[in-house]
Amino acid sequence: MMERLIKIMLVEDDKNLGLILKSYLTVKGYPTTLCFSGEEALKHFDRERIDFMIVDVMMPGIDGFTLVEKLKKRNIDIPTIFLTGKSSRADVSQGFKVGCDDYIVKPFSMEELLERVRAISRRVILREKEQRIFKISSYTFDIARHVLIRNGVEKKLTTRELDLLFMFCEYMNRVVERTYALHRIWRKDNFFNARNMDVYISKIRKLLKDDPNIELQNIHGVGYRLVVKNNTNQ
Repeated sequence: MMERLIKIMLVEDDKNLGLILKSYLTVKGYPTTLCFSGEEALKHFDRERIDFMIVDVMMPGIDGFTLVEKLKKRNIDIPTIFLTGKSSRADVSQGFKVGCDDYIVKPFSMEELLERVRAISRRVILREKEQRIFKISSYTFDIARHVLIRNGVEKKLTTRELDLLFMFCEYMNRVVERTYALHRIWRKDNFFNARNMDVYISKIRKLLKDDPNIELQNIHGVGYRLVVKNNTNQ
């Protein structure tokens, strides 16, 4: 199964550095949301899914340590790398105490940051793949076995069908932007891949057509939404 894109939130009050890092990470395949303060970052968690954080420690208002502590109080536990100019043993210990996965002292190379992001991301993805099962109304979607099950009947899924359905289940009852889907599954947004995706969207609809509580909607000009009514696991 193709690994999904990891969505990063970068929290950095130095606007020049923040914009450079955002551009670099995005080009390297990590869609990145840039926030210039801890307060701004907190608001984003009510609006979008974030998989990974890179957080400057020394910021006015809500600093990096406090931001992570506030998120944990809201039961939001996300892999985090702290960026900081503070390199004392006490500061590093404090970073790991509040729950970071890594700690990078400024100045640093972007290549070093990228390698650490990749290493932590691999661990995140491996954890997600372990025996993941989704309940989609009357269907059971068993990712490890590549099957969709209803009333004891199993249908084997192709790799593309698996990737698309997994993505829609992650965002169940929420809109998935068309551009995001193309980049995540096909790695490029072009005419050929768009037509290819349309074919597989139709296949997903056929796989789920026997349950009236399920609808894969086409949101015109935006993307798609897998609507599942009365889902016991949601």
